[in-house]
Amino acid sequence: MAPTARADRHPHDLDEFEKLRLRWLDLQLGSGYDPAAEPYASRLAETGDLAARFRASMAPTPTSLWPGYAFDPPSGITQSYHRLWTMTQAYAQQGTGRTGDPALLADVLRGLDHLAERVYNPATSRYGNWWEWQIGSPRLLMDIIATLYEEAGPVRIEAACAAVDHFIPDSVLGDYSGTSTGANRVDLCRSVALRGVLGRHPAKIALARDALSPVFPYVTSGDGLYADGGFIQHTWVAYSGTYGQVLLDGLGRLFALLTGSSWAVTDPARSIVLDSVEKAYAPLLHNGLMMDCVNGRAISRGLLRNDVRGTLRSDHYHGHGIIAAIALLADAAGPAQRTRWHARVKGWIARDTVSPVLTAGRFGVADLARLHAVAASPVPAAPEPVGHTLFASMDRAVHRRPGWAASLAMASDRIAYYECGNGENPRGWHTGAGMLSWWGPGAGAGGDAQYTDWFWPTVDWYRLPGTTVSTRRLPDRAGGEWGEPKPDVRWVGGVTDGESAAVGQHLRGLGSTLQARKSWFCTADAVVCLGAGITATDGVPVETIVDNRCLGDPAGGTADPAFTTGSHWAHLEGHGGWILPGGTAALRTLREERTGAWRDINTTSTTERRTRRYQTLWLDHGTDPAGATYTYVLMPGADRRTVAARAHDPRWLEIHDNTAARQAVTVHPLGLTAANFWQPGRSGPLGATAPASVLLRRNGRTATLHASEPPRTGEPLEITWHHPVDRVLGHDPTVEVLATGRTLRLRITPGTAGAGHGCRVALG
Repeated sequence: MAPTARADRHPHDLDEFEKLRLRWLDLQLGSGYDPAAEPYASRLAETGDLAARFRASMAPTPTSLWPGYAFDPPSGITQSYHRLWTMTQAYAQQGTGRTGDPALLADVLRGLDHLAERVYNPATSRYGNWWEWQIGSPRLLMDIIATLYEEAGPVRIEAACAAVDHFIPDSVLGDYSGTSTGANRVDLCRSVALRGVLGRHPAKIALARDALSPVFPYVTSGDGLYADGGFIQHTWVAYSGTYGQVLLDGLGRLFALLTGSSWAVTDPARSIVLDSVEKAYAPLLHNGLMMDCVNGRAISRGLLRNDVRGTLRSDHYHGHGIIAAIALLADAAGPAQRTRWHARVKGWIARDTVSPVLTAGRFGVADLARLHAVAASPVPAAPEPVGHTLFASMDRAVHRRPGWAASLAMASDRIAYYECGNGENPRGWHTGAGMLSWWGPGAGAGGDAQYTDWFWPTVDWYRLPGTTVSTRRLPDRAGGEWGEPKPDVRWVGGVTDGESAAVGQHLRGLGSTLQARKSWFCTADAVVCLGAGITATDGVPVETIVDNRCLGDPAGGTADPAFTTGSHWAHLEGHGGWILPGGTAALRTLREERTGAWRDINTTSTTERRTRRYQTLWLDHGTDPAGATYTYVLMPGADRRTVAARAHDPRWLEIHDNTAARQAVTVHPLGLTAANFWQPGRSGPLGATAPASVLLRRNGRTATLHASEPPRTGEPLEITWHHPVDRVLGHDPTVEVLATGRTLRLRITPGTAGAGHGCRVALG
C-alpha cells in the first residue's frame, strides 16, 4: 500500500513529529482531489510514465546514477535526486499506475543508497556550485525521505540527516550574510526544518524557524524586500519573479507546516511578507504573466534540455509560480487579506488564455488542487488594477491602464545592467538600458504573448524596445557575471502619484562611452518618451529603439499586421501606435525574420531553432553623436485613427525642455506637468534647487505636487511652482511649506530611499 494511505491513523495516535511529517506530505503531494478526474488523472499518469522511464534508464556507476548526469558538476547530483523524487511521487500517489509498486520502491532506495555512498555524505568536500549542495539536493532528499519514511528505515534516515547537517551546518543559519540571505535563506531553512522533523530533533526545527526572522524586515541595501515593494537578490539584481517566487513559496510552506505546532512562526514581522503579496508581487503580475524585468537571468531558460515535460519557462511560467505561491500563503493570511488574494488569483486564472494556469505544465497535483479550489470559490474574480507603481529600490517601474500595461527596466550603481551566470543570459547587456516592455489588449502577439513565444532567443539584443544603445559589439558575459556590471550613475528613479509618473535614467552604456538622459512621462493613455544629451565616441552609430515588436511565427498562417505611417505618426495593427512630433522622416523601420535557439543564450537549454518575425522602429543618432535628442509618444492598443488624431492635436502635448539639464512636459487635457531636473533650474512652471523629479496634477480648483530626489543624497531641496496658490490643504511630514500666494515654494527633506513626497493645495 502507498505510504500516504498510512495517514489514516487517528491523529491522537501520532506524536508531533509525525503530525508535521504528514502535514508536509499533504503540502507536497496534495489531498482533497479525485485522482481519476482531470486534470489530475493526466498529471498523475504522466508522473507514472516518467518514473518508469527514469527507472528503466537508471544505471549506477562510481561517478553517476544516470548516464549523462555525472556527479561532477554537482548539478548531476541534484538532477539525480530530482528523478528519484519523481519516482517517489509515482510510488506514493494514487492514480500514477505505479502506486505502491515494490520494484519501483526498491530502485528508489537503491538510488538513494548509491548517492549516499558515492557523493552526498559527510565525508565529501563540496565542489562546484554551492547551491547544488546546500539547496538543490537537500531539498529533494528531505522530500523523498519524508515520503518514504517508514520504507527508508532508520539507517537511511540517519544518513540523510547527517548529510544535511554536513552540507548545511548550523553556522550557515547563524549569520545573515553571503549566500544565506533572502530566498536562499528560506530554502536553507526549509531543508533544516525537515531534517529536524525527520530526525526528531527539536533544536533543528527551532533553528530553522528562528533563522527565518532576518528575512522578514524591510532592508535598505542588499538582498530582501524593500519598503517600496522591490525585491533584490544577489545584491544588485531585481528578482521578484524568480528568487522572489522561491521566497514566497518557501515561506508559505514553512508557515503552513509549523502553524499550531511547538515551533509555529510567531514573529510579528512576518506580516511584512503577507503585505508583500499586494505591494511587491501583484503589481508585476499581468494576466498571469510575471514581467520579465524582474526575472533576471531566468529570461534565457525557455526550454531546458533536461526537462522531460518540455515546459516553456516563459513570463507566464514565472507568473504561475507566483500565483500558486499566493494561493498557498493565503492560509496564513487574515480573512480580509485571504479574500482579496483569492479574488486576484481567480482573476489571473480567468484571464490567462496564453498559458492557462489550470492546465499548464508547471504544477503537480498539490498546487493544481489548491488553485482549482480558489477558482471554484464564490469570491468574484478581481480585474487588473490601473495605476502606477515605482520600485525605486530596484530601478523598475510599472504603468497600468485599462487594457494595457508597461514596465521599465533601468540600471544604476545600485542595480546591475543585467545578470548572467551558470551559462545563462550571456547577452542580456542592454536589458537595463531603459527597456520599455508593454502588453496591449488581447492574448495574441500584440498583447499577453508578446515576450512569451520565443522572443528572447530570436530578438536582436542590440535593439530591445525603449533602449538607447551604442552599436559597438559586445562579447558574451560582457562586464562580468552575477550582477557585477553596474553603471557609475546615481540619477535613476522618479516620482508617481499612483496614477501618473515621471521616470528618468542617467544612462551610461555598458562597454561603451555612451551617455544619455532618458525620461518617460506616464499618462492616462500614453507614455511620453524623451532623450537628450546622447553622446558617444565609440566610432559606431548610436540608436534609440522606438520599439521592436515580435509578430509571431511567419509560418503560423496568420496575415502580417499592417504597418502604416503619417506625417507625425506610425501605427502597427493589433499592437498600437507611436507619435513623432518631429515627423517620421527620421524614423527607420525594418520588418525581418530572425532565427534562434534557446541554447544560444543558455547552455542548459535545447538546440531546437525557430523563426519569428519582427517589426523594428528606431532612430539613428549617427556615429559619435554629441548632444543628440529624441521625442516620441507610445500609445499601446490605440487604433490608427486615434493615433493620427492625437498626432495632429497641437494642444495635447507641450514640451518645455528636452536637454541634458532638464526634461519636462505638460499634457494639457490632463492638467499634468512632469519634469526631471538633471541639474537645478527652471522648466516651464516648475523649478528645483537640486536634481529632482516632479509631478504636478491640477484638478479643478486644487492641485497635487509630488517630488523626489533620485540621486538620493538625502540633502534638502526646494521645489517651486510658479502659479497662484491660495492655501495648502495637506502635505507629507517631509514637506515644509515656505511660501504660497503668487508662487508655491516647498522645502523637501527627501531621505535616501528615492521616495516621493506630496503636497495638496487650493488654487488662487
